[in-house]
Amino acid sequence: MKKNPLLIIVSFFFGYFSIFAQQSAIYTNDLANYTKALSLYNNKQYQSAQIIFDQVKQENANLEIQSDCVYYSANCGIRLNQNGADEAMENFIKNYPTSTKQNLAYTEVATYYFEQGSYAKAVEWFDKVDESTLTSGEMERFNFYKGYSFFNSGKKKEATTYFNKVMNSKEYGSQAKYYLGFLAYEGDDYKEASKYFDQVSGEEKYKEKLSYFQADMNFKLGKFDEAIKLSQAAMASSNAIEKSELNKIIGESYFNLKKYKEAIPFLKDYKGKKGKWNNTDFYQLGYAYYKQSDFENSISQFNKIIGGKDAVAQNAYYHLGESYLKTDKKPQALNAFKNASEMTFDLKIQEDAYLNYARLSYDIGNSYQSVPDILSGFMTKYPTSPNKTEIESLLINSFITSKNYAGAITLLEKNKIPANKLAYQKVTFYRGLELFTDGNYTEALQLFKKSIAEQKDAKFSARATFWKGETEFVQEDFANALLSYKQFLGYPESKQTPEFETINYNIAYSHFKMKEYDQAGNYFQKYIEVSKDDKTRLTDSYLRLGDSRFVTTKYSSAMEAYNKAIDLKSIDADYAAYQKAMSYGFVSKNDKKISDFNLFLKNFPKSGYRDDALFELANTYTAENETASAIKTYDQLISEFKGGSYTSKAILRQGLIYYNGDKDDLALGKFKKVVAEFPKSDEAIEAVKTARLIYVDKGQVEEYASWVKSLDFVEVTDSDLDNDSFEAAEKQYLQGNTKEAIKNLSSYIKNFPNGAHSLKANFFLAESYFKEESANSIPSYEFIISKARNQYTEQSLSRLSQIYLKNTNYTKAIPVLVRLESESDFPQNKTYAQANLMKSYYNEKDYSNSVIYAEKVLQNPKTEDKIKSDAQIIIARSAIKVNDETKAKEAYANLQKTAKGELAAESLFYDAYFKNKESKFDESNKVVQKLSKDYAGYKYFGAKGLIVMAKNFYGLKDSFQASYILESVIKNFKDYQDVVDEAQSQLDLIKTEEAKTNSSITK
Repeated sequence: MKKNPLLIIVSFFFGYFSIFAQQSAIYTNDLANYTKALSLYNNKQYQSAQIIFDQVKQENANLEIQSDCVYYSANCGIRLNQNGADEAMENFIKNYPTSTKQNLAYTEVATYYFEQGSYAKAVEWFDKVDESTLTSGEMERFNFYKGYSFFNSGKKKEATTYFNKVMNSKEYGSQAKYYLGFLAYEGDDYKEASKYFDQVSGEEKYKEKLSYFQADMNFKLGKFDEAIKLSQAAMASSNAIEKSELNKIIGESYFNLKKYKEAIPFLKDYKGKKGKWNNTDFYQLGYAYYKQSDFENSISQFNKIIGGKDAVAQNAYYHLGESYLKTDKKPQALNAFKNASEMTFDLKIQEDAYLNYARLSYDIGNSYQSVPDILSGFMTKYPTSPNKTEIESLLINSFITSKNYAGAITLLEKNKIPANKLAYQKVTFYRGLELFTDGNYTEALQLFKKSIAEQKDAKFSARATFWKGETEFVQEDFANALLSYKQFLGYPESKQTPEFETINYNIAYSHFKMKEYDQAGNYFQKYIEVSKDDKTRLTDSYLRLGDSRFVTTKYSSAMEAYNKAIDLKSIDADYAAYQKAMSYGFVSKNDKKISDFNLFLKNFPKSGYRDDALFELANTYTAENETASAIKTYDQLISEFKGGSYTSKAILRQGLIYYNGDKDDLALGKFKKVVAEFPKSDEAIEAVKTARLIYVDKGQVEEYASWVKSLDFVEVTDSDLDNDSFEAAEKQYLQGNTKEAIKNLSSYIKNFPNGAHSLKANFFLAESYFKEESANSIPSYEFIISKARNQYTEQSLSRLSQIYLKNTNYTKAIPVLVRLESESDFPQNKTYAQANLMKSYYNEKDYSNSVIYAEKVLQNPKTEDKIKSDAQIIIARSAIKVNDETKAKEAYANLQKTAKGELAAESLFYDAYFKNKESKFDESNKVVQKLSKDYAGYKYFGAKGLIVMAKNFYGLKDSFQASYILESVIKNFKDYQDVVDEAQSQLDLIKTEEAKTNSSITK
């Protein structure tokens, strides 16, 4: 151990050189002032003496007296630390070269600086002394003074030279030997040091000081028992700094003797250099605790080693990992072993640390690297390891348990060996599920096919076949979906899979989508017979069973199914009640149809089918010739649903009732209302035609012609050409000849911009362009929605919004979606509008409106889980954007209930984030562990989670874990600059704080 010399205060008892002039003239009465000044100088009254010396020099013409006055005046200036005093002395030497005081001047000034402790200055003046003029006594003093000045100026070689010159001096010899011994000690030449120290050890003034050096030298020579003995002997007479150093010698000696229990109290009492410990200090105390199985205390010491890059640090990190394992702190152990495994100072420790790191990564997950990468890396680096079989087994299992399926597939496709086929079948299946959940159906389908092709595990083959069918279904390839579902049933193992519970339901829907309603109904019935806890699917099955029987005119069976759905009191009970009422009409029970629709209107006042029910009820009253009830019901429909899709139809139907009842004036009023409020609609065209009959019957043809000419959509003179032109275009459209349809419809619109069929023509043209994904559809859709509400409005709003959203033109999409929400008759369109308004407002950074629509989406019981997750994430992200962390916390907590894939990873990150903010550090770490283990594929949130974990550990006073995690983030996640910047900022903060107590930390 090194130690600053405990310098001996040397009392030399040197008097000042008393210089008295011998010339008799000085003592005459004429030189009284000079004598007075000399007396003041010898009494150290330098200021007063200097004034008189300067005065005498000016008044006395004697050159010798003048030179003496200049000499003493300069000497006074040096002792008074006056600026330019040394220059004044130089001038004396220069101006009075023959003065007998020249060499004395050098000696006097050098001695003064020596006594003041200005050793560098003293050396400068000693160098000017002419040694040949000195007596033997003066020479001994000169050599010791100069040697001691070199010693204190850090010039050890020069000091040794001068101390050697007085080593045998009676007056200075002991001191010289002490310092020669100390210089040898400082140079680690303990044999030479001992030689000198032994020669002065008998002298009382050196005895106490030598005990420390002898203890330290014995320690360094490996004589630990002797070092302990000498250190303990020196303890009582030592000061606080010396006691700290002696504690270190004793503690480290016991440590080297493997007496760890005895070492601990002494290592603890060491105060460090300038109050700071280095990494070795922390390591020794930590290892001593470790050997005593006091793992909590060993952890406390080891984790203070930050930034260590040497063998001591590697050893410490390894044993820190062991200590964490002993206390079941696996995430912390993982980081410690990782650090030790990345150092090469001890290769055996490196390999064992890597093995433990690999095992723990498999056990708890790893956010830095994929677990398969780690395990493969170990096998590559240590191909002959006795643990190879174990690691190979973990590697296979890790592909699934780490859920890093994409990375696993890449590795397995590079290493296509028979032993890996089962793992490949599993990971392609699970990766397919991930992609399916994320909506990437094309890639998901390819992976399900790869999984099926392996045929290593029949259960996975069956499940992959089922999900292949699901993927084909969402891609509207219903025929292949049906085939896949039936192939799934062909596997005996299918009954052991979770998918088996819904297979009849899925098959039923495939038939239903293909309009094979008899088969669909049969499979819905099969599902109903075995359905247990899934009330949502059970309700839906009754509804679709009813629809299947309804379409195939099996109305009694349909009504029976609808009644079951109503009894379940589900969210679609209104639809079932509506369909049941409709069924009565088809079995000629209009009285039951009327009563059921009236009951429907009472029981479901807010149903989305209310306008349909009113319209059908009014139509049924009309069919039963209850015209007054029909007119009243149409009026109710028109009143409740102003501008609705049935409004124009209801007004037209009222007109027809009046017409058939010979109430021509009332009929004309209704027909003209349709034409005025819904121009160019099919109802308006029919109204014009029927009104013509009334005018003709009345003989008011001229009045009719005048009215029709005011209508821009009826061109009387070109009506035949108009009809023929549209009929030709419509024919191409209905036959699916898209290119010809576009050509003919465009021609019709150009020639008859206000033609009777312009509304329908624009819709057909827009739909034709839409099939080709052409932006040319936009003008026609915009034309339709610019007109009064018509039968094409809702579909056009839906299509137009899809186009704008696809092109991320949210500014144009938003007003279209707002209209779609308010004007849609179909619930699914309303849901679609709300979901996309939520997303569009968010993308436009209109967070308040985004949250409003997200909450609407969540309130809709028919919203799918995926859309609910989107809504929760919108609410959460919007809250984060506006710093409303309370709302964000609630939203992310709700998101966890339904989220999958990346959204689940994001919600877990924020769960950890909020727990950290609440100082729930251990709970927060558990969440980060879950994020690391279950969602390792989502690196961005994994990296952000690690920063939260680092903050947790720092909050738990675990500086090693905190700093190591942050360093690993900076090293491993360079693709995410914002994460790296945050990690660096946090690491700088920790290092700044820790540098206050650990001398090994570099900022």
